[in-house]
Amino acid sequence: GCMKFKEIDESRRGFLKGALAAAAIAGPETMLAGYTPFKPDSLQVWSCGGLSEAFNELNAIYESRTGHNIQYTGAFAGALGKSLLALQSKTEVFGARVLELSQKLRKAGLSLRFRPLCFTDYVLVVPKGNPAGIRDLKDLAEPGVRVMLPLRASPPGSGPVKGILKNSGLTESVMKNMVANGSCVIQMMCDLVDGKGDASIIEKRLTTHDRFKDKIEYMPIDEKLIPPGPLTFTLNIMKYVKDEKLADDFADFVCSVEGQEIFERHGFTSIHSARGLELIERFGVKDV
Repeated sequence: GCMKFKEIDESRRGFLKGALAAAAIAGPETMLAGYTPFKPDSLQVWSCGGLSEAFNELNAIYESRTGHNIQYTGAFAGALGKSLLALQSKTEVFGARVLELSQKLRKAGLSLRFRPLCFTDYVLVVPKGNPAGIRDLKDLAEPGVRVMLPLRASPPGSGPVKGILKNSGLTESVMKNMVANGSCVIQMMCDLVDGKGDASIIEKRLTTHDRFKDKIEYMPIDEKLIPPGPLTFTLNIMKYVKDEKLADDFADFVCSVEGQEIFERHGFTSIHSARGLELIERFGVKDV
C-alpha cells in the first residue's frame, strides 16, 4: 500500500501533520486564519523531520500529564536551521540535527544552551528473507547484487551513505550495482520490499516505519565507517524562550529515561545507552 504516498516526501508529511494537529487544537475562528494562538502555558518546539513521529508521541504524554500545550513543528533539517540562522523565524525549543548547527546557533547567540537529544545510526537493510544472501557491506559490491541508495535525498540524510561507501573503499564497485538512486527514501524502501532491489543503506529509524517494518531485515554497519557529523541530535533552548522553567521541564522529560525510550522505539539511539554515552564523549556533545 505504498502507492498513494509516493508523491509526498516524508519530511513534508511530518510538517503537514504538525500543522494539521495544530489546526485541530485551535477553535473554528482561528482555524480559518490558519494559526493557533499561543496560550500563556504553551511552548513552541521545532525539530528536524526525522524526529516527528517520536516527538508527536512524547508531546502527547507531556501535554496530558502537565496540561501544557506543545506547539510542535517537524520539517527537514536544512530548512528550519537555515531560517533560524538567517533570523527569518524563531522558536523556543529546537531539536537540531548535526552538532555543528547547534554550535552555530550558540555562537550567533540564538541558542542559550543545548544538550544531547538522541543519536541516529545507519544500517544495512534487505527485504525479509534476505533473498540475495547479503552478509555485510562488501556484498553490495558483488556482481549482480541490485543496490538501491537514497543518494539524491536532501542532506544530511544522503551524506553519511556516501561517506560509508567512501570509508569502506566501495564507492566505485557499488555504483556499478545501483539500480535506483532515489530522492525519496520512503519510495525507495517501498520498491525494495516489492523486490526491485536486494539491499540498501538507511537510517535505522526508518526500519520502524509502519509501512515496511515487517517486510525487512537489517544488520549493523561497522561504526568506524560511519561519518560522525549527522548522527547527533541536540535539544536547544532558544533565546526566544518565554518561560525557561517550562522549557527546561520539557527538555528534562525529553532526556529522561522514559522520554528516551520513546526515541528508541522509533529507531534512535538513547543518550543513556552505552553507544549513546560513547558518542557524547567521542563527539564532545557538550554545551561549551
